Amino acid sequence: MKITRSGSTASVQGPADWFTGTVRIDPMFQAEDPGRVAGSHVTFEPGARTAWHTHPAGQTLIVTFGRGRVQREGGPVEEISQGDVVWFPAGEKHWHGAAEDTAMSHIAVQEAIDGTAVTWMEKVSDEDYAG
Repeated sequence: MKITRSGSTASVQGPADWFTGTVRIDPMFQAEDPGRVAGSHVTFEPGARTAWHTHPAGQTLIVTFGRGRVQREGGPVEEISQGDVVWFPAGEKHWHGAAEDTAMSHIAVQEAIDGTAVTWMEKVSDEDYAG
């Protein structure tokens, strides 16, 4: 058994290469071998968002606060809010972030395949963000 105490892991700022706006990442858990799953609590300030990206084994988002936006490539921008759960299948290009005027937090859960949990791509344009 392993207990990770709340507040025992340092917060990190979302890197500018992968995010637009102010984003805080609070790592929550990382499975030990042979496990592959990891999770973080991610907080987006209004208007902040990820770059386009994919996950080799998919990703689950559990919205814990506020209102946000998500989009899969070729689909419409969808609004999400506290209590919503979003699933992106393996390899699906997508982005997620806060609403324009409201912050949003979610727990992001994904698995690594061959040591890789995410492939980052280009930034989301203001036009794509606006929908």
